[in-house]
Order: sequence, then structure tokens, then C-alpha cells
Amino acid sequence: MQSSRREFLNNAAACAAGAYLLPGRNVMGADLTSRPLGLQLYTVGADFDKDPFGTLQKVAAVGYREVELSPVSKVPLKDLKKGLLDTGLRNPSGHYQLPDLQGHLDERIGTAKELGEQYMIVSVPWVADPSRVQTGSKNQMEGFLAMLNGLTLDDWKWNAEQFNKVGEQVKKAGLQLGYHNHNFEFRKIGDTTGYDEFLRLTDPELVALELDCGWISVAGLDPVTYLKKYPSRYRLLHIKDFKKGFTPSTHLGPAADAAVPTELGRGAVDYSRILAAAPENVLLFVEQEPPFKEMPALEAIKVDFDYLHNLKV
Repeated sequence: MQSSRREFLNNAAACAAGAYLLPGRNVMGADLTSRPLGLQLYTVGADFDKDPFGTLQKVAAVGYREVELSPVSKVPLKDLKKGLLDTGLRNPSGHYQLPDLQGHLDERIGTAKELGEQYMIVSVPWVADPSRVQTGSKNQMEGFLAMLNGLTLDDWKWNAEQFNKVGEQVKKAGLQLGYHNHNFEFRKIGDTTGYDEFLRLTDPELVALELDCGWISVAGLDPVTYLKKYPSRYRLLHIKDFKKGFTPSTHLGPAADAAVPTELGRGAVDYSRILAAAPENVLLFVEQEPPFKEMPALEAIKVDFDYLHNLKV
């Protein structure tokens, strides 16, 4: 786990250098108190690093019944399994990096199965020529962000091809590959965006989608628009909020950092409307971006849970 998005992306850059279709119904009128709400453990990454099993116990005590984690962890696999079993937490989804899957796919599939995952979600795209990132230099993070912010349509075409290839193998193993967005995917490239091109070129049966409703809102777009346009592709949602008044940006870095994270229900994102448009069986994962200035992360996830648990859709 990482304690900040910047650290996560930095680690992703360094590492990279070296299921089923659901009907497009919605949850209008659904009682969220009966839904198994999940938490992306990145939210409590600093606590998990210090005390992984105590953190899992506290997450379960709040009321979360599912988690989403990265199996590429400092915690041994057998200990992760025991921690999940002891707390009763399910782990239906995990986050991965594309180059890692390309180089260690069989191993990662085995790990996913060991942890009970259905979805293997890739959280950032990559490029055919990793030298564009200049990993290992003091400006590694800047190079990585510049690469993400400057992806071309050819880069997105290459990513779509790689996702289809990996997704085919993942599906053969009985699991489902997916992609999680940030905001940079929605930068206009001519008359389209990288995200739209990626969706157009990926096989819906091989590549599912996890919609980060917070980041697409930071990009200045409406999550409902995409949920209605591609109802069968969205299998998972990241539920996060940002304080009102941010300037929309499709640039990952300082401009996007101006969007200040906050607890659910205290920001700009209208989740009653979003969940009314979401597929019926979509998996819901609360995720809050650091820094946690108003309260510790383990207190914030209780605020987030209570908001979502009591939300009328």
C-alpha cells in the first residue's frame, strides 16, 4: 500500500521499468444498507503499512465487507489470506500494473485466485518504449507524469492491443481484466479522448471498466454520461469526493492536485444520482485520496461508510 497517489504513481513507474458481463440495469430505489460496501485499501495505506492486520480489523469493524488491494505487497500472501479470513473481508478485486502483468501474468493470476479475486484491475496505462519515462533519475516522477499527460492516440491504440491480449489470458483463467481511470484519460486529442479511443478498441468481453467517479468529475465530465453510454462495461465504481469549487483539469499533477479530497457527502460529487444510473450488481469501493487533514484516515472511512450506507438512491 502507498500513503499518497504521488508515491503510488512513482512506484508504478519504477516497477514498470524493470467475470462476466452484467446486464445494464440500474439500482434506482435500491437499499444500499443491504449492499456489501467495499474499501480500496489505498485509502488507509499508511495505517496498513504500519499494522496490516490491525487495519483490516478496523476496516471490518466500521462495517465494510469487501476490500480492494494490491497483491504485490510487503505482506506475505499466506498472511494476507489469513488476515482476510480472520476479519471476514472478501477481496473480489485487486490493482495491478500492465508491465507487471505482461512479465508475470501466470504468477499474478495465481495470486489473484489465492485471494479470491474476480477482477484484476490495471490502474494506469503504459507505453511501448519505457525509455520515455527516464526511470531511475531524480526526475522520475516528473517523467512519468509527463508520459501519462502526453499519451497519443497511437499510445492508446497500443494499450488497447496489450489489454486485449492480457485480457484474453485472464479470461481463460476464469477471471476478468479491467481498467481504472484517473483524469488524464479525458484530455481531448482531436475530436476524441484517450479514454474513448481505449473503450472503442478494447473487447468488452476481455476488458471491463472500473469507473473512478471522483477523477472523472475532476476532469469536468459527468460519470452518469458514461454509465448510461456503456452500461454493460462498468462492473466496479470508485466512490470518492472532492471539495466544491475546483477547476476541472485533465492534467495529472499540480493542476489536478488543486482538487482537494474530502469525505463523501462533503464535496461536489452527487452520488445519489450516480448510483441511480449504475449497473445493478456493480461493486462499490469507497476510496478517499490523501492527505487527511481534517481527520485520520480510519475516522474518515467511517464518515464515508455512514454516508454511503444511508444514501437514498
